[in-house]
This record gives sequence, structure tokens and C-alpha cells, in this order.
Amino acid sequence: MITVLKPGVYTTIQDLGRPGFAHIGVPVSGVMDSYSTKIGNQILKNELHDAVVEITFGGCQFQFNKDAWICITGADFYPTIKGNRLLMNTLIKVEKGTVLIFAKRVQGIRTYLCIKGGILSETVLKSKSFYKGVTSNFILKKGDKLAFRTATTEINETHSKVKIDATHFTSKSMVCTKGPEFDLLTEKEQTILIKSPFTISNDNNRVGYRLEEKLNTKLKAILTSGVLPGTVQLTPSGTLIVLMRDCQVTGGYPRVLQLSEMAINQLAQKTTGNQFWFDLKSF
Repeated sequence: MITVLKPGVYTTIQDLGRPGFAHIGVPVSGVMDSYSTKIGNQILKNELHDAVVEITFGGCQFQFNKDAWICITGADFYPTIKGNRLLMNTLIKVEKGTVLIFAKRVQGIRTYLCIKGGILSETVLKSKSFYKGVTSNFILKKGDKLAFRTATTEINETHSKVKIDATHFTSKSMVCTKGPEFDLLTEKEQTILIKSPFTISNDNNRVGYRLEEKLNTKLKAILTSGVLPGTVQLTPSGTLIVLMRDCQVTGGYPRVLQLSEMAINQLAQKTTGNQFWFDLKSF
């Protein structure tokens, strides 16, 4: 078991989500940065869909009540054990009684605590991902206990680490394709959309990121249609909203762009005030 001593700002259990339930109005959810999560589970030789702890902005403390093997990926929140700085993206043995601390933010905004065997929380609609109204819990709280499988095979300790491409955190280019309503924009509006930098507003979370700059247009609302994580909606007021993992399954705003999976992962590591631009590709 792991005891949550300090839950931080927004900490949840996530896996790769619950696709296939849009017809009953249930979002995909899942880890915001699947790229980082998959690396951690691969290093631990877990299944890629094994549940992990997603930590937003750090400030967490966890006590391990039995020995474990872990891997920390994604954002760097200066993780330490007994005051010793831990390496990211590598295999780490944690002994019973150890307290793992995530402190100041060095890079990115979401980190992943991956554990050998995965977190054993409740499964709802084929996923362990927290989502309010679907799972009994939607955030971790002080005192929560997290069960995980005991490793049944010996793991050879190593000090090697996987080298992560720094552009995952620094890139300002979000690769995307045209959305269904892109061609309804005028040529001038299309140019502004794909040539201008946009800034993430303070209204950003797991549901979506609102952008500060507006795109003045005469596009009207559309009939309610399907949306996905990575869909970029354009509201009648000109506000752009990039939908993220916990987004609704339908919407009535024009869908002007669709982010690639990697772009969703990269955007998930950005926050208020960060700038980026849309890099339109044809596939």
C-alpha cells in the first residue's frame, strides 16, 4: 500500500482512458500526457494501460508501506527520498517506510508516478481513470491508501535512464489537421489561425484550454456534433478552446482544428501564459 500524506493541488489515478463509451456520454479521460506515461510503464515492464498517479504542479508526499519499484516520468517536480534527488525516467527501488516527496516545479506541469504492477483502484467501464460522476473518487485526498501489485519477478536495478526529447516540453509547435468546419473560415481567418501565436489563459484544466487571443469570425454555432480530445472549437465570441482528455463527447461550436496525439501530450505540459502556434499538416 501507499499512503497519501500530502495530495498536492490536483492528483488523480489515471490509465489510458475509457474509449468506446461516447454513446452514453462518458468521456475518454485518461492520462493527459500518454507519451510520458507509456515510457514509465515500459521501463517497469508493465502493461501500457496499467494505472499510474498523475500529479499536477507537485507539492505531494507519499509513504510506501511495502517495498516497490517505481519510475517517475513527465514533469520534473524535484522528486526526493531522504533528501536525495531522484533521477527521472529510470528504474528506482523504494523500500518500505520510505517517503517520496515532490517539491518545486522544474519543468512541465504534470508528472507520473508509475509503479511496478500498476495501481489497483476500482475499474469502471474498463478503466481506472478518475472522473467525477463516473468513479467514486475524482481526486486523491490526504490519508488515501493506494494498493499495488507486489512484483513477482526479480528486477535488475540499473542506473541507466531513458533520454527524453527536450522538445516534448519546449516545443511551441502543435501539429494538427483541419477540423470539419475549417473550410468555412475565410482565407484571412485561416491564415491568422495557423500563423499567429496563441496564449493559454488561466482557464485551463483537464477538460480544455481556453486561449487568450480571439479569432474574429462570423461563423455561427453548428448542430451538436461529436468532439474528441484535441478538437479545437471556435466559439461565437471568437474564443478558441482546445479540448483535453476529460472533454465532453459532443459540442455545438465549429471544430476548426484537430491536434495530433503528440500535440495533446505536449500541450498537457504547458500552463497559463505559455504560448504556442498551430502547425497545420496534411496526412
